[in-house]
Parts: sequence; C-alpha cells; structure tokens
Amino acid sequence: MSEKPPQSIASNRPLRAILLGYGERPDILAEAERQRAALIEPLVEVVAVDFTGTVDVSTVEADIAIVFGGDGSILRAAHQMGRRQLPTIAVNLGKLGFLADLDPDELVPVLREYQAGRLPCIEHLMFECRVVRDGEVCYQQLGLNEVAVQAGPPFRIMGIDLYVDSELVTTYSCDGLIVSTPVGSTAHSLSAGGPILRKDLQAFVILPISPHTLTNRPVVDSADRVYELVVADPNAATSVVVDGHILCTLQPGDRVRVEKAAARFTLVDAPSHSYYRTLREKLGWGGRLKLNGNEDS
Repeated sequence: MSEKPPQSIASNRPLRAILLGYGERPDILAEAERQRAALIEPLVEVVAVDFTGTVDVSTVEADIAIVFGGDGSILRAAHQMGRRQLPTIAVNLGKLGFLADLDPDELVPVLREYQAGRLPCIEHLMFECRVVRDGEVCYQQLGLNEVAVQAGPPFRIMGIDLYVDSELVTTYSCDGLIVSTPVGSTAHSLSAGGPILRKDLQAFVILPISPHTLTNRPVVDSADRVYELVVADPNAATSVVVDGHILCTLQPGDRVRVEKAAARFTLVDAPSHSYYRTLREKLGWGGRLKLNGNEDS
C-alpha cells in the first residue's frame, strides 16, 4: 500500500522531531529558528538539528522529521535518513515546492493533527542504483528522484542499451537517459519532456534526453521490474547522476541497475493539499488564457 491510514500516537511523551533544511539561505535559517522557539518546541521534543544537509540522521531515535526549504531540501533530507525513513512534514520556503508544499503558518495545526492521529502518511517510491563492473557492485546509492546517465565531454551522441528484467528493449542514440520515480517526474524528467505521474504510483519513467530518433518516446513501466542501462562506448566523462549528484563515471560495459528500494519516503498528508491543486498552483494551470489583460473567450 502507498498510503498509511492515520494512527493514534497517544503517548506520555511529546513527539521527538528532527529539524532539517538548507542552511545556505539565511531566510530559511531565520524562519526555522523562529518556528522552533515560538511554536515547535512547545509541541515536540527536538532531538537533532542539521542545516548542512550532510549529517547522517538514520540512527537518531525520532518520530518525525520537519524539513524547511524547497524540494531540494526534501531530497537532502531523504538521503540523510537513508534506509530508515521517518514520516516527514515539509514546510515550503523555496519556489515550486511539489513535495514541500506546506505554508509556514500551517505547520503547528498540521503537527497537532498528526500527533492526534488524524493525518495519514503517503509512501513514495525510492530506488536502489547499483553500478556493476566485471560482475561486482562497485557503486551503490539510494535515491528518491531519478537516475540519469549523462554523456559528458566531449558531448557526442552515445548509444545506451536499455534492459528490463534482463531483456533488451532498445538502444537509444541520445545525450543521456533518465529513469525517474513519480516524485522525480516533476523534476529533470518533466523538463526533458516526460509525463507527470501521480506521486504515490509504483512505476518508473524511462526517458531519453535529446534522442536522435523522433520515434523514441517516454515509457512508463512497473516499479517491480529491474532496469539496466549499458553504455558500450562511453565518453571520457559519461557519468551516473543520482538525484543531481554524480555517483561515478562509467567504463565500457558497466551495467547501471535501477530497482525499487525497500525504503519508502513517507510524507505526512496535510489537509487541503490535493494532488491536482498542487499541480494547478505550482505549474500555473490557470484555466482560461488571458491576453492583454482580458480573458480569451
């Protein structure tokens, strides 16, 4: 199941919370400190704080993570929690905020509703990316958004073989190939022309970047399958990129294996924040087109 129903969190102790976010923006730090001093600490016990995005919090005994920032902060927090994902409340202090869509003044009411056991949690697909070289796993990374094989210098078109459950699907002639989760479908994949998937679907999007053949189109397939990307003749700097960070450069014959992870990113489902409302507001789906200040009829 991708949705966990509300559960009673009755206890003699307050919720134990980890505060996370993007500390290079002074406004985020200021808002997080204001919320902590005035609003959060009367309700929860803050057991860890990190605004560097580098501290491993997977061993911290906590009940919930509160993340301040945008979707980039969410990605960092998911990586910091590793294979021990906590229910997460995401406060949007960024720009788009597909995941972090909670306004700061909504945090306390949502915390109270969650502590009372009245809010469900939505589980989101995560993946394991492994690079297999000469039969051995040499690199491995847990991710939330996407795996991308990118050409790198000297930026010539390359051939990428795609295998699904060990069956050859096709060889793409392209600048790169993206394997995206539904959460990642509104990130790099969307910019490259991919579809938008509902965030709690159990599926992957496979999308070539600038394919040489116009018949190549995005493919959506089950998350229960194993996807492998093989570049027979990589460029000198052809790289595997996981959630925006380079995992490694590829050698001829390396197999980039992507499959569903056991861990799930878990987001507290705030009231009144529906899927289509988020898309409508974040992507500017305004209904009627306005020309010169007048509605086009």
